[in-house]
Amino acid sequence: MSDAVPVVVNAGWLERNAERVHVVDVRDSWEYEGIGHVPGAVSIPFDAFRGSGEEDEGMLPGADRFGRLLGEAGIAPADPIVAYDDEHGVFAARFVVTALLYGHDDVHLLDGDYSAWSRDHETTTGVPDFDPVEYEATIPPDRPLIDAEGVQAAVSDPDAVLVDTRTQEEFRAGHIEGAVHLDWRELVDPDTRGLGDREELLDLLSDRGIVPGDRVVLYCNTARRISHTFLALLHLGFTDVDFYEGSLTDWEARGLELVSGE
Repeated sequence: MSDAVPVVVNAGWLERNAERVHVVDVRDSWEYEGIGHVPGAVSIPFDAFRGSGEEDEGMLPGADRFGRLLGEAGIAPADPIVAYDDEHGVFAARFVVTALLYGHDDVHLLDGDYSAWSRDHETTTGVPDFDPVEYEATIPPDRPLIDAEGVQAAVSDPDAVLVDTRTQEEFRAGHIEGAVHLDWRELVDPDTRGLGDREELLDLLSDRGIVPGDRVVLYCNTARRISHTFLALLHLGFTDVDFYEGSLTDWEARGLELVSGE
């Protein structure tokens, strides 16, 4: 991650830096083409970088496939990227996390989404011209991924907190024993469609026993929702956050138990 630019950037920052960043729209192609998009944005729909579990861990698409996607969009490994969607950032967050896991450090989430952008900023239906480039994705040695065994160890670690980012109903139906509940949407301001007030978010997290300095382990069902929470925590100053890419899809496939209730 770039040291000079936060992981989450606002619309004003993007407008000021539009000429030097590559903007990625992860909505469906019909939305990009028919509704409009941020000027200069390229279309890389969510399904294009969502894996089947055969190429890499969990739902990651595999380094070769992800590298081809970025190269075909004219994005080189050192290029700064800002991604957005129209779902409060959760799909774009998945793109950002995927890029980070394949060694692209200078990648950021737009605070808010397309609906928020379009309120006060220019949009277009024009498709930008770009030349494809060679892009070789890499796998950093310090990726924050954790497997089922690591999650089991974290449950008994007094310095770790396991966080379930699904809905309250899903949590009650079945969750990993010892997990605390934090619906990813609780971190979103419904008016701005981006992250909520910093101090209010830190208070909310503290009430759940999630504080900067602690080790945090995240899971959901397929690692989409934890992508947003992962970036939100980094933005709030958390430095030790683990990402269970397999999440409950992997957990249940292994025959591991869930508990129900609060």
